Amino acid sequence: MTQIESARKGILTSEMKEVAAAEGLAPDCIMDAIAAGKAVIPNNTGRKARLVGIGKGLRTKVNASIGTSSDIIDVKAEVEKALAAERAGADTLMELSVGGDLDAIRKEVLGATSLTVGSVPLYQAFKEAIERYHDPNKLTEELLFDVIERQCADGIAFMAVHCGINRLTIERLNRQGYRYGGLVSRGGSYMVGWMLRNNRENPLYEKFDRVVEILRKYDCVLSLGNGLRAGAVHDSLDRAQVQELLINCELAELGQEMGCQMMCEGPGHLPLDDIEANVKLQKRMSGDAPFYVLGPLVTDVAAGYDHITAAIGAAEAARYGADLICYVTPAEHLALPSKEDVIEGVRASRIAAHAGDMVKLGKKDRDMLMAKARRDLKWDDQARIGLFGERAAEIRSSRAPTEPDTCTMCGSFCALDNVNVYFKDAMQKGTKR
Repeated sequence: MTQIESARKGILTSEMKEVAAAEGLAPDCIMDAIAAGKAVIPNNTGRKARLVGIGKGLRTKVNASIGTSSDIIDVKAEVEKALAAERAGADTLMELSVGGDLDAIRKEVLGATSLTVGSVPLYQAFKEAIERYHDPNKLTEELLFDVIERQCADGIAFMAVHCGINRLTIERLNRQGYRYGGLVSRGGSYMVGWMLRNNRENPLYEKFDRVVEILRKYDCVLSLGNGLRAGAVHDSLDRAQVQELLINCELAELGQEMGCQMMCEGPGHLPLDDIEANVKLQKRMSGDAPFYVLGPLVTDVAAGYDHITAAIGAAEAARYGADLICYVTPAEHLALPSKEDVIEGVRASRIAAHAGDMVKLGKKDRDMLMAKARRDLKWDDQARIGLFGERAAEIRSSRAPTEPDTCTMCGSFCALDNVNVYFKDAMQKGTKR
């Protein structure tokens, strides 16, 4: 049985217990959330991995994406990126290669990391169609479903499948005059092209039950891909994007009824004032199904620093209820990320997730501990409490102060050092101890 089938029968699985312990919650809370379709545990039954829960009431998780391109095929480098992402604190990983032997690369990554790993099967399906038929639009349904099955059999734990693109969404795209930023989803753009060239409905939508049945067999989470996500802030919440979101929310409910764990994806580029509406719309229409967000990037003009652009949006999205953040690296829009880009992307997203959870979950205890450690000039405690204590200690030691209790920003002019002596009694007697 899948996690959702077990939960709906009142069966508390070992996976639910593991997630409950990690979240500091009662196991029954996890079971109830999964039964209601409000949380998932990505967990392919054929591969043991470090489990995480994703969904309402749980800590916001961070996903890192890696993978070869058609220009750069270096499997060793991608494995190093996967391990770097894991060390940097990513909760999940997506293997998104499009260059080289994709089956071999996927197995290499799955064998190297302890993280749960996701994929986008359309990438491989269209690549193989090009190799076999010299035309992506000659992709056959059987090849498409074979790739989905193959990736599940290898141990993929969650899969972004573009089921919500159909004739209606393409009609909306045409009626609104296409888009300022075009279509930016690789899988989505290839599927739209396939549908238009062949004058056919999307088989992932038309035969949704077949998609679900394959993933259900492996207890692989079906993450309903956001193929029409906005790639520019001026396309945010346009009719095509909202139409696909509506369809994905409907499909999430259908998939849950069929016994498959489900997530919805979105939204790409959104200005700050659209983020709350987008998250609440998804949550309302899907019955609180877990929401997996790319970014959202809040401006289009910060190439080179889009990990910051995305972290701003991700903090807001998490605040309003997003459950899983797909990181963005400094290389976004520019190049295949390096290992250093991956690390920066994970760290920026972890900050965003923490900032969002401070509001969404009311978790501010760690920040309280840091405030006191800084007030009391306890540098070792600050390194221990901080998200990136090792990096913080490295910066401090690289510019060591003359007076060991201070730092070289202020030196002997340290505000805390100068005034704490006058408030020792107050700190002992007052509430702010």
